[in-house]
Amino acid sequence: MIAFLFPGQGSQKVGMGRALADAFPEARATFDEADAACPGLSDLIFGGPEETLTLTENTQPAILAMSIAAYRVLEARGIRPAFVAGHSLGEYSANVAAGTFAFADAVRIVRRRGRYMQEAVPVGHGAMAAILGLDADLVRQACEEAAQGDVVSPANINGAGQVVIAGTVAAVARASERAKALGAKRAIPLPVSAPFHCALMKPAEERLAPELRALAVTDPRVPIVANVDAQPKRDAHAAIEALVRQVSSPVRWEEVVRRLASEGVSTYVEVGPGAVLSGLVRKIHKDASVFNIAAPDDLAAIDAAMATN
Repeated sequence: MIAFLFPGQGSQKVGMGRALADAFPEARATFDEADAACPGLSDLIFGGPEETLTLTENTQPAILAMSIAAYRVLEARGIRPAFVAGHSLGEYSANVAAGTFAFADAVRIVRRRGRYMQEAVPVGHGAMAAILGLDADLVRQACEEAAQGDVVSPANINGAGQVVIAGTVAAVARASERAKALGAKRAIPLPVSAPFHCALMKPAEERLAPELRALAVTDPRVPIVANVDAQPKRDAHAAIEALVRQVSSPVRWEEVVRRLASEGVSTYVEVGPGAVLSGLVRKIHKDASVFNIAAPDDLAAIDAAMATN
């Protein structure tokens, strides 16, 4: 059984998807559709500049567009998943792939999502850090002990001994030190523009919620295993509400992968730029087959695997 996984922010790079667009008309058409919803997006994706691409309100529609271009290449070859999931922003790509809402609507709303998340906290007031080599419960304990009335909490529970925390600058620094005292191997500050997936994002959630609930939706063709609770969403209402809650809630990625495994998934394809999720899956579900598609050359391995299934 196959699951498609869609990456989130941080996987972007200038030039991503250009080879797919050159090689496959369905990929080229996807970027054209993205440009109609967000003029100039493909020029930014293919040509940069990088500092503009990495602005949150640009990064989010860019990764979505590249991911759906890659998805449509697989779809055109008859490769379809039994389940889909995405990391943070990637859950929007997963919903597009499942048919919950239209790609053009997704491009527009994730651009606003990025803007709302950026505007929720003044630049320089929030931070994120990756805590490595410490159990998630102990990371949560470190955050609670370090908060001192500020916001700091687990934001991405990625598995394989990696938990990202988010909150105010001072509280994240205190929690990082406390985590190291509790046995963490490292605490690495992340170069992000806002503290995603924590209570500081509530203003963004409140702005985005009515727009998500106003989207034209249909029930997904395949279940979407959601970040907020690692449960399969089989109807449009549940899928949308999961996206609303996701803005200020932690991404429970390890639980998502374990849920997919429990449903019988044995093959994962990371659809879009980078291979971050592939690396995490290999550590969480060790006997799974894992592939990623970001360029035409990646298709040979996927085709070979599908032929033997």
